[in-house]
Amino acid sequence: MQLESVGVIGGGAWGTALAQTLRLAGRRVTLWAREADVVADINQRHVNSGFLPGIPLDDRLVATSDLAGIALSDAILMVAPAQHVRVVAASLRPLLKPGQIVVNCAKGIEQATGKLMGEVLAEALPEATLAVLSGPSFAADVARGLPTALTIATEREDFGRVLAEGIGYRQFRLYWTRDRIGVEIGGAVKNVLAIAAGIVAGKGLGASAHAALVARGFSELRRFGASFGAEPETLMGLSGLGDLILTCGSPQSRNMSLGRSLGEGRSIEEILGARRAVTEGVWTAAAVVRLARERRIEMPIAEAVNAIVEGRASVDDAIAALLSRPFKAEG
Repeated sequence: MQLESVGVIGGGAWGTALAQTLRLAGRRVTLWAREADVVADINQRHVNSGFLPGIPLDDRLVATSDLAGIALSDAILMVAPAQHVRVVAASLRPLLKPGQIVVNCAKGIEQATGKLMGEVLAEALPEATLAVLSGPSFAADVARGLPTALTIATEREDFGRVLAEGIGYRQFRLYWTRDRIGVEIGGAVKNVLAIAAGIVAGKGLGASAHAALVARGFSELRRFGASFGAEPETLMGLSGLGDLILTCGSPQSRNMSLGRSLGEGRSIEEILGARRAVTEGVWTAAAVVRLARERRIEMPIAEAVNAIVEGRASVDDAIAALLSRPFKAEG
């Protein structure tokens, strides 16, 4: 099986970056965007000034607002915001042929149901062949062709090899695994933890506090993942620890920059109101906390983030509560 054509669903920064890197890999690419201005921008000016400004796009990248054209592709990348995946997939379902390859690239947990994106797609597209793509990657880096390594997760290794060769190229390296759950959990939970890392930066708590936050946050991610059967190697790999380090380490991350603004004293309403792009961690936090409570998993950092974004605790009160926790063994 060879992948000659790829459809990308989602005209935000990440969807556009993936479409661009697929063009660099030599694939025919069609990108679906809901926003008419994004479609026009890409087709007429070969840029996405609304979501990925300052980066010229391949002039053979085609944008459309018609899902039917996407369905004709050899493979489809689902890059819609996590909370919109189910609705978009439902619209796509009648257009797909049986066994159509659909690769989930959305990072989050469905807030209404607490389901991972793979579960959502399995319900919405029961006849599709599913995979997951995730890992440490900023859209601007990928779109510029800078070296990046991610994880592709499929149930069959041979299929993983096909996708790695079909989607990847020299500057966009893909490693495959069978652990779809681990890959999805790493991509979802790190967004919540990145908000906490941003708060540490915004409050000026220092590099030592940042390191402690990331390390203890990773402990929460591992406990959470283990309860779903995620493999430790996956959580310590690119799509777990790797993505956590990246997202918690730069204000280029939407989640960290949101946390930084919270730490500097801005309100969640003010921050989100000024943004066009979705900040996934805000919506994933409640689902993570709910699932953790159901499974009796201790996740105090995630709890603190959720309390802050829901307006139930101030940043200062949440920090004081974390620092007042009793001393305990690290394991």
